[in-house]
Amino acid sequence: MPSKLRILFRTRWFHSFLYHFIRLYSLTLRIRVENEKGWMDHLRSGGRVVLCTWHQQFFAAIGHFQSYRDFKPALMISKSSDGEIIADVAERSGWHAVRGSSSRGGKEALRKMIDHLSLTGLAGHILDGPRGPAGIVKAGVIELAHAADAVITPFYTSADRAWYFNSWDNFILPKPFAKVLISFGNMIKLLPVEDAIAFERQRLELEKTMIPELRVKPAGKSAHM
Repeated sequence: MPSKLRILFRTRWFHSFLYHFIRLYSLTLRIRVENEKGWMDHLRSGGRVVLCTWHQQFFAAIGHFQSYRDFKPALMISKSSDGEIIADVAERSGWHAVRGSSSRGGKEALRKMIDHLSLTGLAGHILDGPRGPAGIVKAGVIELAHAADAVITPFYTSADRAWYFNSWDNFILPKPFAKVLISFGNMIKLLPVEDAIAFERQRLELEKTMIPELRVKPAGKSAHM
């Protein structure tokens, strides 16, 4: 990438533009939400909730997830230059960005996520981000849920019309005015574990639960990015 573009992408002006563009883009989507009440009632009654999804599906939920800003939720975002842009957009959307990932600064970021979730009650987590492999649940969400005594609530998005990127996860971008479904799964309460085998069993069980909702790129549909 040319250095001038790199500098532009790091400016507050560009981040502001991108935030407002995403907001306007999201307003064109015709969103329907399913099964939200259960975890919301749990949260409002003093429980803690970790909302989690696959990396390929998070964009369609950005507009609706701004409605959770009063809960001051946290989200872990990588320390990469792309992550800097995403973190700024997340902060403008009312989400607290905790910088770190499994490959860089993960332990410190997880501690901050645990502290924030314990305080506010709500966090989001991208299970296979930021670099995959797609459809593989990383251990962080299990550690987070145990440490903060939180339930895990999977969510999935789908669109009747969308572009699929040629990325590691076939990232999905709903087309303008597409019908989008945000569907929340049932809350998952993890039992205490005494060893690494039981911990891994929980990770695999979450993966098994969510893998059927990983979207496969239809033949011939791609954004070529």
